[in-house]
Amino acid sequence: MNLNDNIKKILVTQEQIEKRCIELAKELDKDYCDKKPLILSLLKGSMPFTVELTKYMTIPLEYDYMRASSYHGGTVSCGNVAVSIMPSTNLQGRNILIIEDIIDTGTTLSTVVKILEELHPASIEIATLLDKPSRRIVADIKPKYVGFVIPDEFVVGFGLDYDELYRQLPYVGVLKEEVYKK
Repeated sequence: MNLNDNIKKILVTQEQIEKRCIELAKELDKDYCDKKPLILSLLKGSMPFTVELTKYMTIPLEYDYMRASSYHGGTVSCGNVAVSIMPSTNLQGRNILIIEDIIDTGTTLSTVVKILEELHPASIEIATLLDKPSRRIVADIKPKYVGFVIPDEFVVGFGLDYDELYRQLPYVGVLKEEVYKK
């Protein structure tokens, strides 16, 4: 099976992702020039974006990881957020930059931010590859750094999955409905 055959259309090309990551990296270098941010990547989907974005950053930074999900194998957020991996770094007084693959309803990030605030960081900001504001339920989740605003379509690729597949595609594409509406 060729995963590309299940893609209805490409929304964001590999070249567009690279270009936008270079632009965001310059902005982050400026904003965090003397803050040594902790890049907190939300597993699993944000890994490609984290790598692509930070490879263009030139300031000192650290990585850590957290795993939280509200999809649980479906195509829409179920609203029940499960956190299975917490950061291993002491977050008190740190400038945290959460890296997310996509913000949809905002439910997952709202839970993550609340958990992190209890650990007393100096600041928390959000960078997302994709923002889908038309689906936002949690109004207070507003990413400071956005790669692309996309329409309300089910997307995969560049870290985003359906049933743990399609993450390795180098672009973001709309999955054909017949794939997930069986």
